[in-house]
Amino acid sequence: MDLRLSPEQAAARELARDFVDRDVVPYATEWDRAEQVDRGIVGKLGDLGFLGLTVPEEYGGSGGDHLTYCLIMEELGRGDSSVRGIVSVSLGLVAKSLGSYGTEQQKRDWLPRLCSGQALGCFGLTEPGTGSDAAGLVTRAEPEGTDWLITGQKTFITNGTWADVVLLFARTDGPGPRGITAFLVPTDSPGLTRREIHGKLGLRGQATAELTFDGVRVPDSARLGERGQGFRIAMSALDKGRMSVAAGCVGIASGALEASLRYAGEREQFGRPIAGYQLVQEMLADMAVETDAARLLAWRVADLIDRGERFGTEASMAKLFASEAAVRASNLAIQVFGGYGYIDEYPVSKYLRDARVMTLYEGTSQIQKLLIGRALTGVSAFSGDAGT
Repeated sequence: MDLRLSPEQAAARELARDFVDRDVVPYATEWDRAEQVDRGIVGKLGDLGFLGLTVPEEYGGSGGDHLTYCLIMEELGRGDSSVRGIVSVSLGLVAKSLGSYGTEQQKRDWLPRLCSGQALGCFGLTEPGTGSDAAGLVTRAEPEGTDWLITGQKTFITNGTWADVVLLFARTDGPGPRGITAFLVPTDSPGLTRREIHGKLGLRGQATAELTFDGVRVPDSARLGERGQGFRIAMSALDKGRMSVAAGCVGIASGALEASLRYAGEREQFGRPIAGYQLVQEMLADMAVETDAARLLAWRVADLIDRGERFGTEASMAKLFASEAAVRASNLAIQVFGGYGYIDEYPVSKYLRDARVMTLYEGTSQIQKLLIGRALTGVSAFSGDAGT
């Protein structure tokens, strides 16, 4: 489904598809079993320009529009969502936030390195006691002269043990969203320790970590945006991040569909390929329809962003539908494969495991419904909603 892609967009998608088929798909099962993606993939992503998409060239980015970004995320999601997550977080949440809120010096210091893959970023928002209630975070940054001393803990941090900088959100003032400020914290800072989280259901190759800050000192020049603006920066990043997750989920669903079509055409039962049976075709049809619907929802968000229009509600819709559709598609794929779908010799069980977390992070499906409901009715169902 091309929907009049420009020659540049079509070429970018083809570049990503070739890269995924050559450098990701053959190794995805191995990385999943080892719970470790080959770190050399970061340099390859940088060389192809995938870590600098939509970032201006003057800061080392590769430019391009958000539809191109969606196309790349879809292909990476089809190959291995652990690889897609590297780009979505370092570029989508960290570099883009830097581009929007950073000082000129911060942009010059960090963006060229992030876009080239010489450095990676991680997004330090989630805490052990605060997931969906991000405004309730308790990590603190206390002023001391012209510096800040940061104390607290973050968890489920993608790229956490690989990152060179944390976009950290900490409480600098009173309770609620207006008391939160964002900081750029180098991961080699004294007092910062990192522990990788193993035993995950999906995204097993991704470096997911717990970060502990014990009196980590940063200068005020490390502050991103204004004091008290952190929650707004985080929510702005997550709005765009939901588009990235949606596009990655389209990749999961399309990968599950492609694998199922191949298998159904090859697997014979009762004297003919199972693709010829009505109930198998029904499953394939359901997968195809939902994949295309999810793709169009993600592309709508990209179009709104590129036209400078509001997109938050549409991003929630895309993320909600695409993540749930990816779970349904990969679950149906296992049904098409039968017993073979239950072992990791084939890709569909990994698709299901990777898809499942997509309904949880960057806002659960239930949170997305509340955001959509608030936009539709003008009434917030969030307890104690104080706005941003």
